[in-house]
Amino acid sequence: MSAEPVTIRIRGGGLYMSAVVCDRYFAGVEAVVLLRPDDDVIVLPVRHAAAGGYLLKRRNAAGDRVVFAPEFFHSHGLGDDVNGEFAAHWDDNRAALVVSIH
Repeated sequence: MSAEPVTIRIRGGGLYMSAVVCDRYFAGVEAVVLLRPDDDVIVLPVRHAAAGGYLLKRRNAAGDRVVFAPEFFHSHGLGDDVNGEFAAHWDDNRAALVVSIH
């Protein structure tokens, strides 16, 4: 997949992705796992619903999605004061979308 950067929005405990980003990296995926091993947020697709994770909820008819995970963001120092757009890219080695929080 392309490492072309995309934009992800974080606001109010939610991670917002456009339909284009979801179609490119998470087509057919209904849930994701969020990790924060360093300053980045790692978004991993969950291929089987029974595996758990956070739901990719549809926001509108255009297919934009939100991952609502306030407890994740708060526990990793990204409380309600984090509100903005962040660069993200696909990392083939991690098989995940990496959101740069700097």
